[in-house]
Amino acid sequence: MSLSRYETLILVTPQVTKDEASDIEAQFQKTIKKASGGMISYDRWGKYRLAYPVKNNEYGVYFLGRFEVERTKSGELVKDLKSLFEVKYPSLVMRSMTTALAPDQSLAYHKPESLEDAPIKDVDSFIRENKMEGVLQAIPTKKNEESNASDIAADTEESTEVEA
Repeated sequence: MSLSRYETLILVTPQVTKDEASDIEAQFQKTIKKASGGMISYDRWGKYRLAYPVKNNEYGVYFLGRFEVERTKSGELVKDLKSLFEVKYPSLVMRSMTTALAPDQSLAYHKPESLEDAPIKDVDSFIRENKMEGVLQAIPTKKNEESNASDIAADTEESTEVEA
């Protein structure tokens, strides 16, 4: 019995819920088990901006599943996975791709930082880092808003006195 290793990269819509993602994973594992295969790993990579819109979506969530299966059953399994994603989940799965891994290939991979992993910067830090301090002066602060409100109130009183 000769086992082959494969990986399937799945791109789903950015609106996917945790329940839907869990259901996709469960069906993925069930399909592999049905072909007498075994799961190696299944990881949620995260949300990414796409290079071009796919099914009218600018973003997508990636999942990577790796598995082993007998070489004689691999062709049928790949077809079953393709039909699983295209028939059962056409509104969720935008793309999927299954590729064979070399038998001696390491299973380590470098995952790019997703939008969910990226540190969130506050606007003030972004403006200072990009040398846009002039924008900060144009944005009213609470102190400026309070003084502007008192100036407006004073102007209103003066204009009322002049009219009387």
